[in-house]
Order: sequence, then structure tokens, then C-alpha cells
Amino acid sequence: MDGIFNINKPVGRTSFSVVALVRRLIGERRVGHAGTLDPAASGVLPVCFGQGTRIVEFLMDATKTYRAEIEFGLTTDSYDGDGQIMQKEDPSGIGRQKLESALTAFSGEIQQAPPMYSAAKYQGKPLYQLARAGIIIERKTRPVQIHKLDIIDWHPPLVTIEVVCGKGTYIRSLAHDLGQGLGCGAYLKNLVRLGCGIFKIKDAISLDILEEAA
Repeated sequence: MDGIFNINKPVGRTSFSVVALVRRLIGERRVGHAGTLDPAASGVLPVCFGQGTRIVEFLMDATKTYRAEIEFGLTTDSYDGDGQIMQKEDPSGIGRQKLESALTAFSGEIQQAPPMYSAAKYQGKPLYQLARAGIIIERKTRPVQIHKLDIIDWHPPLVTIEVVCGKGTYIRSLAHDLGQGLGCGAYLKNLVRLGCGIFKIKDAISLDILEEAA
């Protein structure tokens, strides 16, 4: 079999586990996904199989759209809700105008460092392996592209934003850096990938539907 499944990955599953499930369901050895989604995140995960795996690298470069819920006042070691709380601050001084002003610093090409709990590598080892061993290193920043950044909802201390970005952008790092910029800390509470290139969440299929079809 050759092609691409537009999977709506549920919260709680790793991207690798989705690939393993597809491999088992269709009996195809060559299966890969186009851009990791964290277990705590949901949404569009293109899974290529057979000859379709030849375009994985092109899909990895595709523009991606996310809806992110960020909570101010808390900082975690993983930059999301799965991590340990490292710091608590009072976010009551943040108003919408101050938030909008802070967000302008994250538009266009920005410099961003990956979280310690990520698959980015240091001397050949994934950062998350070092983090789990209690080893924290200084991460180099790298340029990423933020094409669009809009506030969708604002109910302090929670803000929901929609982000259209380029390859290699960590929304967890964006949340963390925004909190640091506002001086109260923040973490990514919820993340949904709405699109990856031409693949949109309205057209994505659940794993239950895929299993039924198989």
C-alpha cells in the first residue's frame, strides 16, 4: 500500500505509537510521520506509508497551524502541563494590551531554544534523555519563522492563541518565552495542531475510524 493518512492524533498517544499502529493495521513496513506531536498534544499528524514515505521530508518543511492554550503564573520544567512546577508568580498585572504588546516580539523570524524535554539532540543524544538523567545543558537558539499569531480568547490567566509557523517551531518554547517576557512565567496547557501543509483537522480521521476501516 502507498499513500498518506491524515490522522487526528488523540491526547495521550505518542506519534511513534500511531506509526506503529498504522504499520500493524495495513501490514506495511515503510511507515513514517511528518512532524512529531507531543503526547499531550492532539490534532493533525500526516502518516505516510509505502511509496508515500518518499515525501515525508517535504511535509516536515510544510507550514503548520496550531491552537494553543497558555496559562500564566506557572513555569514548568517541560514547558507544558506534564512537567514539574518550577516557579509560581502573580499574573494579575497582565492585561490584554500588555499581552498584545508582548506577542509582537514573537512575530516574523525569531530566535528560539528547544525545551530540555524534547527530541532535539545534543552530541547525538535526545535532550529528553539528558533531562530525565537530571542533566540540564545550555541550548543554542536557532531561527524559526512565525507567520501569524492571533489571540483567539483571553480569560486571565488563560490565553488561547492561533499560531501559523514554519519548520522546527516549539509552541512550548513560545509559551515559556512569552511568560518570561511578561515576568510572570507561563506554560503550554493545551495544544491542537489544526493543519500541516494541505492537511487540515476538519478532514482528519480518528484512530478508531482507521481501525474499523482496516
